[in-house]
Amino acid sequence: MNSVQSLRAAVRHAGGMDVDRARATQLANIEQATGTPLAVWTERIEAERARGLSHAKLVAWLKNAHGLTHGNANALVHAAAARDAGEVDLVAAQYAGAKADLRPLYDLLVTTVTGFGDDVEIAPKKTSVSLRRSKQFAVLTAASRTRIDIGLNLGDQEPGGVLEAASGMCTHRIRVSTAGDVDETVIRWLRSAYDRA
Repeated sequence: MNSVQSLRAAVRHAGGMDVDRARATQLANIEQATGTPLAVWTERIEAERARGLSHAKLVAWLKNAHGLTHGNANALVHAAAARDAGEVDLVAAQYAGAKADLRPLYDLLVTTVTGFGDDVEIAPKKTSVSLRRSKQFAVLTAASRTRIDIGLNLGDQEPGGVLEAASGMCTHRIRVSTAGDVDETVIRWLRSAYDRA
């Protein structure tokens, strides 16, 4: 069984990855590892945010001042922001109604990308989800009720096959409609964009 088949099997076995549950587990692990409750982390983050620190600077502060990994620092900053915003779930809103059947495909893509390293930042926006490392390397957009567009930043890479030229925030795009579309080729392009970031 190759890595794509293993990943699909794991997602199927779990009934589709529950991103909210994974996020909650990560936050619980941070609390356990640091001995600091989430509420205390949130207070600290909000105190720094009140001083004018942006999201990126808050992540850097948590890494430098508290020795957290990029992934854990990013998760704490997002958790604090979500608490302030009344726990609005932007991803759930994007994959609701007619687009609800795409949620397992979105979860598969997120599982794939977070497997590249613990420095992946998942940043939901109103209509898309930005995937960042030191900079944005991909964007996931529920483009229709049957398709997710994967925007990739691949510089001057020649388009070809599933890789299309794009404009705007990303240089390239891949369209996927089923878990079967997330094959070795798609994963290779995602990894290439991640490695460039």
